[in-house]
Amino acid sequence: MERGNEHGPLLVIGSTGKTGRRVTAELRRLGESVRALARSTPTPFDWFDESTWEEAVSGARAAYLVDAQDEHASERMRAFASYAVERDVKRLVLLSARGWEASGEPGLLATEKALKESGAAWTILRPTWFMQGFTEDGILRDPVLAGELRLPCGEGATPFVDAEDIAAVAAAVLTHDGHEGRTYALSGPRAVGMREAADMIAKETGRPVRYVPVSEESYVAGLVAQGAAPEQARFVAKLFGWVRDGEDAHLSDGVQRVLGRPPRDFSEFVRRAADAGAWGP
Repeated sequence: MERGNEHGPLLVIGSTGKTGRRVTAELRRLGESVRALARSTPTPFDWFDESTWEEAVSGARAAYLVDAQDEHASERMRAFASYAVERDVKRLVLLSARGWEASGEPGLLATEKALKESGAAWTILRPTWFMQGFTEDGILRDPVLAGELRLPCGEGATPFVDAEDIAAVAAAVLTHDGHEGRTYALSGPRAVGMREAADMIAKETGRPVRYVPVSEESYVAGLVAQGAAPEQARFVAKLFGWVRDGEDAHLSDGVQRVLGRPPRDFSEFVRRAADAGAWGP
């Protein structure tokens, strides 16, 4: 990699999140110097507080980016990417999402656009739904623990991807040449429906878990009753609607292309999670 900060650390922005902490761990396993960043880390980073950027970026050679996750994300990405490039951070790797391109909503790709226009050597990772949603997100884990996945997915399926695979891809892209200007769509090796997912978890854990398809209207009403904002609830229902309609059922080869091996299967993830007690004893 050609860079002014040849021996500088690799930044992980969003290091306490689902992928960020795994990217941090993988880079350290590889012997890389890592500066793990979030609002709560010893060196803090805040997308909305530019006074935190100088210390965070100083001397770094590349960065893994999880954006601000709100309506200002693209504006913040544009500002930060320009700031980083001016300080000789040569490579920026962005976590995006596979569904955004097919969504028909250009605004969902605005953060990607901001990165591409920054002048950095950029790479974009577009994973599908994370397997770890079943172990780390209330939206799927809580229903599993309650024994009933009530979701507006019909009989649709999606090729869930392991966050460990995403982290391995990110680490490879950050530390090896040849990925500049590329977008990698990441998925698991096969599409899995919610009914099959519930059955697998039930079998591995011995606890009753079943899938109950519901309408989007019913699902939104349930989330709002639990305290979710109506707009947020409708957006989540829309994402599940894409699964129901088969929009997310196709496979992507990004993991294989970057790592030279197939992605991990959902059944392997469920076995590991159950053995680790992810859903209780």
